[in-house]
Amino acid sequence: MKRLFSTVLLVAGALALIGCQRQADSAANKPAATNDAPQIYLSHAQPKLPTLKLWLGSEEITAEVARRTVEVATGMMYRTNVAETEGMLFVFPRPYQATFYMRNTTVPLTAAYIAPDGTILELHDLKPLDETPVAAASDNVQFVLEMAQGWFQRHNISTGSVIRTPYGALLGVNWNTLGPRRAQ
Repeated sequence: MKRLFSTVLLVAGALALIGCQRQADSAANKPAATNDAPQIYLSHAQPKLPTLKLWLGSEEITAEVARRTVEVATGMMYRTNVAETEGMLFVFPRPYQATFYMRNTTVPLTAAYIAPDGTILELHDLKPLDETPVAAASDNVQFVLEMAQGWFQRHNISTGSVIRTPYGALLGVNWNTLGPRRAQ
């Protein structure tokens, strides 16, 4: 029963993520929100989400954490700027082949596709308002960090770099409380 529930949640989440984020079916290049489908993203910029300090090498940033469906689907839509040391971290329940695009997003961004252990696998520049899906080459992406375009290059952060939190690795975070994960 537990496995069935987990599978149902995973499938529902995979089908729901749209907008500046993951496209459920990367082969379908049409917008997911149609007249007969409910819109799961907000029609305005979402309020600032809970934040978490992250370290990439010697660089410290503050990342808003998007983990709920509407937060992930809305992402940085309708925002007009991104501060140099701020970004958005998207948290997914399991690794998958991430696909992001820029619906209603006018700020140029770079997306880091990140493995469960916090290693940056890929970096992709995303063009404002471009809804062309940018799929990961890897199917081991559990986190995506969006920063102002060029941030990673300006700060000499590249693939292979590892992201850390106040609680150690990304998997050491309890995403419900943004505190340390407790042994179960």
